[in-house]
Amino acid sequence: MELRDRKMLQRLMIVQGVSNRSLAKIAGWKSHSYMNRLVAGDVKTLEPEPALRIAKFLGVGVEDLFLTRVEHNSVRGGTAHAPHASSVRKKVA
Repeated sequence: MELRDRKMLQRLMIVQGVSNRSLAKIAGWKSHSYMNRLVAGDVKTLEPEPALRIAKFLGVGVEDLFLTRVEHNSVRGGTAHAPHASSVRKKVA
């Protein structure tokens, strides 16, 4: 998942008095360093399970804080390429 707005995350943490260290623990991480990088904007992605835990703890919908990222390995550049007309044979009935 991708963090939608790090400033919103920071505001929620400040209003609720939550530290990077404690939110990292809620996310299920052993170290708080990745949370520091997420809040600072150095990284933007995280696994779905920690994202769900963070959103639930902060009392917001997961879609309010995070975007779902879908990777397509078979399609490059976001578009699929059709075969050339010369390589497609049409059957005539």
